[in-house]
Amino acid sequence: MKVSVYRKEHFNAAHRLHNPEWSDEQNQSVFGKCNNPHFHGHNYELIVKLRGEVDPRTGYVYDMKVLSDLIKEHVLRKLDHKNLNLDTDEFKELNPTAENIAVVVWNILREKIDRKFELTIRLYETERNFVEYDGN
Repeated sequence: MKVSVYRKEHFNAAHRLHNPEWSDEQNQSVFGKCNNPHFHGHNYELIVKLRGEVDPRTGYVYDMKVLSDLIKEHVLRKLDHKNLNLDTDEFKELNPTAENIAVVVWNILREKIDRKFELTIRLYETERNFVEYDGN
């Protein structure tokens, strides 16, 4: 019997979407306001989904306190109230799109969570724009 559990977290971060191989005009055309050279920010909602078997001893799929602590220590500490382009190693050479942020978060947590659990990251950049990544 597989069950999915979810943990929702929140972080704020600034970024600029920019491809250094393109002209200013092409960056502006593709990324629009998100290419602001002075950056812009989002209030991100992060949802971490784990799917696995229910442990008959605890009744848990995964201890949610442990999951919360992992997210806070390894993701929020890196990303919350940061300029993703300037303050993080992960985005020094990687455009900090919502898609890339979700993949980075997945990779960080995948190293910390047993592979017997399926892991999916859903990241809301705005209320209406979100991405999801499950490692495939």
